[in-house]
Amino acid sequence: MKNQNKILMNLISFIGITLGALLSAFSIQTFLSPNMILDGGIIGISMIVSKLTNISLSIFTILLNIPLLLIGYKNLGKKFLIKAIYAMLIFSCFLTIFSNVNELTDDILLATIYGGIILGIGVGLVIRSGGCLDGTESVAIIINKKTSFSTGQIIMLFNIFIYLTAGFLFGLDKALYSLLMYFITFKIIDLVSEGLEQAKAAMIITEQGAQIANEIYNKLGRTATIIEGNGLVSGKKDILYCVLTRMEISQLRTIVNNKDETAFVTITEVSEIIGEHIKSNKKVKQVRNNIKEIKNEGDQ
Repeated sequence: MKNQNKILMNLISFIGITLGALLSAFSIQTFLSPNMILDGGIIGISMIVSKLTNISLSIFTILLNIPLLLIGYKNLGKKFLIKAIYAMLIFSCFLTIFSNVNELTDDILLATIYGGIILGIGVGLVIRSGGCLDGTESVAIIINKKTSFSTGQIIMLFNIFIYLTAGFLFGLDKALYSLLMYFITFKIIDLVSEGLEQAKAAMIITEQGAQIANEIYNKLGRTATIIEGNGLVSGKKDILYCVLTRMEISQLRTIVNNKDETAFVTITEVSEIIGEHIKSNKKVKQVRNNIKEIKNEGDQ
């Protein structure tokens, strides 16, 4: 039964990725690209290079994205990588299919608004299903783990550079419309995927507290607070408390399921964070020693 549920959940996630990729490609080819309204990230760069060289947009989205995913392979995990590669391949196929469809409007304001809405829904579905269409997201997550910059801030800095380039090449008005579209898209992504960078708090009740905490730190770069608890029926348990982002929830589920299928997990919204989690490699040894001490005490 558990295997059947996993297969069903994976099937649903791949359907979500496929639908999201379809909507995203439709938006780009029928609203945005014909009016030279640029998306952010690698897709935005691909649109610029495609316009300058007259080479298919779908080719550049693959050529520029795959290397970034390979860079982040060890940090993102195999499951995320598979979904991301699938999302980008199917997205590239849909870009080719919709390249023969005529633009739906030549009104640049309408194209900006409706293109941004449809693109936001598409990208949001892909993220909600555990994948991504843009390799900059994966690289931003890695940089986020090693610096004080959030994933959203890193992506925004990257996109500002893209829009400045677009303004220089195609005119300031195109860059301003592209920036407007980006804000619309990002807001819709928030609504669909419940926030790309929105903080979440996870509480995990398990018998494998030290092992799960260690995996969370190794895979996500996040520390977890371990509290001893006693269930009325189940007896002694470990309670882990960890704050992470929406993009990391899917990976957290995988970590917990692999270590303890009987674990009880709750995910809640976090409105404000004061302080920060350990991301510096200087403290890795200290964290690992703390985890080992907790594990040894549990064994005793």
